[in-house]
Amino acid sequence: MYRSEPAPAPEPLPFPVADSHTHLDLVDTFGDEDEPPVPAPGAPEVRARLDEAEAAGVARIVQVGTDVASSHWAAALAAADPRVLAAAALHPNDAPRLDDLDAALAEIDALAALPRVAALGETGLDYFRTDEAGRAEQQRSFRAHIAIAKERGKALVIHDRDAHEDVLALLDRDGAPDRVVLHCFSGDAAFAKECARRGFFMSFAGNVTFKNAQHLRDAAATAPPELVLVETDAPFMAPIPVRGHRNHPALANYTARFLAEYLERDLTAWCERLWANTEAAFGDWK
Repeated sequence: MYRSEPAPAPEPLPFPVADSHTHLDLVDTFGDEDEPPVPAPGAPEVRARLDEAEAAGVARIVQVGTDVASSHWAAALAAADPRVLAAAALHPNDAPRLDDLDAALAEIDALAALPRVAALGETGLDYFRTDEAGRAEQQRSFRAHIAIAKERGKALVIHDRDAHEDVLALLDRDGAPDRVVLHCFSGDAAFAKECARRGFFMSFAGNVTFKNAQHLRDAAATAPPELVLVETDAPFMAPIPVRGHRNHPALANYTARFLAEYLERDLTAWCERLWANTEAAFGDWK
């Protein structure tokens, strides 16, 4: 699935940024022919990825859960390493498949009470992989995450695929938390305007660099600078010039550079802006 050789290390950024959405538990396991077990949060290979990112100027990450197990993993890593904050949630594709959605939501709620779990995510709606029959449970799960985020005072990290209108409709209906992040932003400039009008952060992944992604670049140009974040969504979607390699947090460097060039921003000032935005969305890493 990925090239066997590692991606070349990027030149360090002039000011650090944060990878606002990554899955370190999958970086060295997902997609291998014989997938090894998920490493422990304190495993040497996990620390090595964090060190590699820090050397590239990606000094902080948000480790994101997609189910109960990976949310516990994220919380444990955040508790063990000051460079990490965690997000805990049930992925929308999983919600209709759970035998006991309420029990799983209760575990996510308990994790959300932890101080270094900074967000509920990734939750949301995905109409690409879930048919009409499963959408009601997806929406029920999303609304529960919205409620937990508001009750716990945490950010809400949204996975939105082919569901822009319903994502906004549910947030408008239930009332959005104070801080909302559209992860791996997938909309166009018009959707970016609607998100900006609501004060939502828009996090751009490596696919903003792809040749067929002009709509994402238009959205990035439309988004107010103070609402833009960068992420890897590692191990997926490594940016050009390392597309095809296994993505990991250090490679958010390339996405930050690309956006600075495309938006005609001074790189240092742009990185400072991204850092401030990520702290505004998730809090600081102290």
